Amino acid sequence: MSDEPARERFSALRRLFRTTAVRLSAIYIVVFTVFSLFLVVAVTHEAARVVDRQLVEAIAVEVDTLLDDYRDGGLVRLVTTLDERARRPDAGLFYVVDPNGNPVAGNVAELPLQAVIEDDDEPHRLAYSRFEDGREARHVALVRSFTLENGFHVLVGRDIGERERFRSVFRKAFRWIAGAMVVLAGLTWWFLARRVLKRIDQVSEASRRIVAGDLSGRLPVSGSGDEFDRLAVSLNDMLAKIGELMKGLKEVSDNIAHDLKTPLTRLRNRLEAALAEPEDADGHRRALEAAIEESDGLIRTFDALLMIARVEAGSSLATADEVDLAEIAREVGELYEPVAEDAGVALSVEAEGSVKLVGVRELLAQALVNLVDNALKHGRSEGREAKVTISVGREGDRAVLSVADAGPGVPEADRTRVLDRFTRLEASRNAPGSGLGLALVAAVARHHRGTIELSDAAPGLMVTIRLPTA
Repeated sequence: MSDEPARERFSALRRLFRTTAVRLSAIYIVVFTVFSLFLVVAVTHEAARVVDRQLVEAIAVEVDTLLDDYRDGGLVRLVTTLDERARRPDAGLFYVVDPNGNPVAGNVAELPLQAVIEDDDEPHRLAYSRFEDGREARHVALVRSFTLENGFHVLVGRDIGERERFRSVFRKAFRWIAGAMVVLAGLTWWFLARRVLKRIDQVSEASRRIVAGDLSGRLPVSGSGDEFDRLAVSLNDMLAKIGELMKGLKEVSDNIAHDLKTPLTRLRNRLEAALAEPEDADGHRRALEAAIEESDGLIRTFDALLMIARVEAGSSLATADEVDLAEIAREVGELYEPVAEDAGVALSVEAEGSVKLVGVRELLAQALVNLVDNALKHGRSEGREAKVTISVGREGDRAVLSVADAGPGVPEADRTRVLDRFTRLEASRNAPGSGLGLALVAAVARHHRGTIELSDAAPGLMVTIRLPTA
């Protein structure tokens, strides 16, 4: 039992190191460490190379100066100059021996004789001893030897201890920097991994609730505006849309179960009555014609439901293009003018000029047809002139389409409800229709990112659709 917590911790660590966030963090640490190591090594090498070049140039200058002094004042002048330079705080190495190898001048305690008497065109490394504070100390220098005309040998050099100390400082600094970098990278890795994993766990938990059927669940948004917030906002919008579609599907199912049950029952009863009557060709024909008419109404209802579903899902086969809303209004007005004249309704179109927007022409025309058809059916009232007016205009950056009638109108409390599927007010129960006309109009308006509003036409009802022109 005591091993169970340890196994759980080990399992949690295994899950942690299998995550993409941890793997990416580890890759970043390795890459950053390698790059930093390369940078430090490159800088150290380049700095050492520059120091070496400066030492070589300094030795060449010293050699040229001593040769000039020898030519101007002979050996005495050269030894005087060498002795003067040897006393400087930043003095280099100076050593002079006679043709027999006996030291004459210099600031070096001991040097191999062979290194002094052999002439060199390029400096080379040499271990030597020199006096510091009255005692002998071992050093390494870059040296160059040359022989004078009188046989004396001169050695000039520069100590490279400063360069070695420079490299030592760099190595020590790199160790400290590398250690601090690894620690900071580890802490950053741990913090980011925990933060990312926490956000992912929150998303996973919310997703599990949504999969379990809770479509009201939403992904958490921290408010930081990072990529997780942007992803959560997009997914929440998608979930809201899915929730609306599921709600619509449920409403359609419920409405079909209630509103289509009556016409189906009526169709069945008519057929049963036709079968129960004596064989009568005319009676059977009338029954079949009534059944066909009832079936056509059911087909129109299902077609309307299918169109509404397709519009709300954004899966309309027609593509959006630039259309002229005023032209559509004039065409629909011309189409319904004979129908309105037969019904004794005065139909007028107020659509001068051009009102263009980007939309699906077929859907906009169908929405306007539904509005005009509703106005012709329900826009009558006792004692008033029956009239229907189609208007198209602009309000700022929006196109405005409205259809007004002179009928009894819709009570303010019912103006939102009538936009739902299968909603029919009591006044229109006896009129033909399925209660889907305004629902389709509302779906088309939403599809075009517009709004629909029902208002009082004083008298009558006015349905106004506002659509963005751009």
